[in-house]
Amino acid sequence: MMNLPRFKCLESRLWHWALLPALLLATSLTHAQSSCNSDGQPMPSALFERFINADCATCWTDTATPIAPPGALVLDWIVPGGLGDEAALSAAASSDAPSRLQALQRLRPATQAHQESRVDALPGATLRVARGPAVNGYVGVSISLTLPRGTSLAWPLSGWVVLMEPLPRGTEGSPVPRNLIRNALQPLWNGSEQLSNRDQLIFKDLRAMSFPEGTHADRLEVAIWVQDAQGRILAATQSACPPEDKN
Repeated sequence: MMNLPRFKCLESRLWHWALLPALLLATSLTHAQSSCNSDGQPMPSALFERFINADCATCWTDTATPIAPPGALVLDWIVPGGLGDEAALSAAASSDAPSRLQALQRLRPATQAHQESRVDALPGATLRVARGPAVNGYVGVSISLTLPRGTSLAWPLSGWVVLMEPLPRGTEGSPVPRNLIRNALQPLWNGSEQLSNRDQLIFKDLRAMSFPEGTHADRLEVAIWVQDAQGRILAATQSACPPEDKN
């Protein structure tokens, strides 16, 4: 049985003193450059998402697991199954996975499934994400989106921000490397809520994201993609933490 910790979701309106250090760290990311950021990272050409039903005891180690194409942002979701806590992979099930499937208009797979979505790369759009060090089970996350003024878009814009733990091939018998989703949130931006200057529209957000006990916090990365009201993915990126800068 897979011995990965249970996903714990942070409610978007839950405020607790334990969050304060992570929020302060997130705020500091707007004033200083963090080495755990997306600067210099190429924009992915696609999202490649794998979904595993937590009831499926053999799916994690299945040698027929689909392999992501080059240049794709890879995401691995474990979907809660019908067996609840008795499911073979329940310890790593994500409570956000059903919402992601719903957004893709897909049903929960009986075993496993995958989805590839193109990133359209809106000209002139800049997307950045950065994370601070782990504090009390949280990391502070800084998000910024810059769009050319006058860009015609279907509002509102929505995003997915995922906290993921990269796992090398062979982890618990996996035949492929994975980016296991540990937490997710969905910011929403309306056209009237942006900062602006003469040439650009700028959206900024600061969040504290929790991760489950037992997660290798030194491995954690953050990924984000933004789409319009019609579901077109306008930009995507992920952080990259040099080994010497991971906590």
